[in-house]
Amino acid sequence: MVRLQGANVLVVGMGKSGLAAVALLRAHGALVTATDSRPREQLGVFDAEYVLQDDTAFTGRDVIVLSPGVAADLPAVERAREAGTAVIGELELAGYSLKGPSIGITGSNGKTTTTALTGHILKQCGIASQVGGNIGTAPAAMVGSSREDQWNVLELSSFQLETIADFRARVAVALNVTQNHLDRHYTMERYAAAKGRLFETQRAGDFAVLNAGDPYCRGFGEAARSQVCWFDFERPAGGGIWIERERVVFNGKAIVRTADIPLRGRHNQQNVMAAAGAAIHAGAALEGIEAGVRTFPGVEHRLEFVRELAGVKYYNDSKATSVDATLKAIEALGGPLWVILGGKDKGSDYTPLREPLASKARAALLIGAAAPKIAGQLHGAAPLVECGTIEAAVERAAAGARPGDTVVLAPACASFDQFNSFEHRGEVFKKLVGER
Repeated sequence: MVRLQGANVLVVGMGKSGLAAVALLRAHGALVTATDSRPREQLGVFDAEYVLQDDTAFTGRDVIVLSPGVAADLPAVERAREAGTAVIGELELAGYSLKGPSIGITGSNGKTTTTALTGHILKQCGIASQVGGNIGTAPAAMVGSSREDQWNVLELSSFQLETIADFRARVAVALNVTQNHLDRHYTMERYAAAKGRLFETQRAGDFAVLNAGDPYCRGFGEAARSQVCWFDFERPAGGGIWIERERVVFNGKAIVRTADIPLRGRHNQQNVMAAAGAAIHAGAALEGIEAGVRTFPGVEHRLEFVRELAGVKYYNDSKATSVDATLKAIEALGGPLWVILGGKDKGSDYTPLREPLASKARAALLIGAAAPKIAGQLHGAAPLVECGTIEAAVERAAAGARPGDTVVLAPACASFDQFNSFEHRGEVFKKLVGER
């Protein structure tokens, strides 16, 4: 643990994580300076000295706290490390003070749904918990409401996990590791290694809930010191959670019928298995897990049904920010489809979309900065319509769709070229559809 009392600490990035880190550091008695590339008047309210982000801001610090959106290998950060400055992330900082055990949930796809579902199940079972992390409340902002008798259910991204050293999840979950964020991590190996940090800090007696069908997750399990609970569609070797006779089962004991899972798609059956595994190892009874799954309302911007208009259904899957997430959306929805693709590229390969689009799509409607790259990689797979904006894409889909068709926003890209966040993108889409 890094000493904070009286330390000269720089917090980098003034989004919600950075703002929460500033407040927590002040409570620890640190001497806090905040920095960001934006002028102070564009940021939230915080009680700390502020300097615009440049190389001089990083010099002479005892500790640097990085927000998740800040790359850990910035040249100025690397020079500070070489000079002996301790560099940690906001999650690591929060872990110093969070009371109660934590459930950490990571994965390239499905982690928001699984995190929300786990929290919902625990609530249904009468087990005290609070939900946050990469979903909703920043970990540092959860410290004040944490209790020794309460679980912290945390969605954790590779950006948060790459900088942990001591943060420990009593129950750690990995859903899958597929191509994502290569603009930040450069290679799949580095990306997977960031995810794997969640399991490296566990101890004997902790639990790891892992997808037996994912090769990276199998690697996490082989290296884990914790007790592994596998999940898969078929029974994993040694038992765990699987699907048998159209029921999700735990070591042969039925949890819930697959027909009673309110979420669309085979991938959501995996999310249910993972959430059930996390809840079981937090003390939930199987009957309570069944009730939690059956009553789960779903998560906004995740294959969210918007409306049906003139026989055409509209779905908002703005959280589909990777190619794999878009593939899962296409698999979950019946054709014919009008798929809105594009945004800020994350170094992705879009060619895996060729076959499913050829099979199901009337057209792919391309928007945002990544449109030329997507068009080049998908040429000939399905009709491609360069729309530029989401407004134009919705207009084109509505004009061309026939009764029985489905229009889905499943961009396979980040949102930051045209929107503040994937939530902002989803809200704009829903507003455009709602106004038709």
